[in-house]
Amino acid sequence: MTYNKFQIYGILKDYFWMLREIQRIDKELMKTDFRGTAVYGIEATLPHAVGIVGKAIENEVIRRSKKSERLVEYINKVNFINEKMDKITDEKEKVVLDCLLDGMDISAIAHHLRISRKQVHLLRDNIVNKISE
Repeated sequence: MTYNKFQIYGILKDYFWMLREIQRIDKELMKTDFRGTAVYGIEATLPHAVGIVGKAIENEVIRRSKKSERLVEYINKVNFINEKMDKITDEKEKVVLDCLLDGMDISAIAHHLRISRKQVHLLRDNIVNKISE
């Protein structure tokens, strides 16, 4: 999948929380915890409301399906950045990219590198240009 420059800016900004969300969703989707109530004896032969339990399970399947789609979307975005990281060869750009992927904002990166915010923006623009090629 390819992304335009605007989308790449967003992915770089959101990369850190997307990684955490990938882990959380993956962990949640591994759970198969649905507790129904077993019925024994004469009660098992009596008619009961099938639609209520069936609807609850159906809604849970739909919710998990949407969560799974979101997981795939986040994984694709994270993989896209990881596959393009080799295009960044300048040392300062590598540091800025690492800081962005670690969840640091522009001000924190500027403070960390002891450069202006404008310089960080220029380095980030260079990174986005190289990744989008």
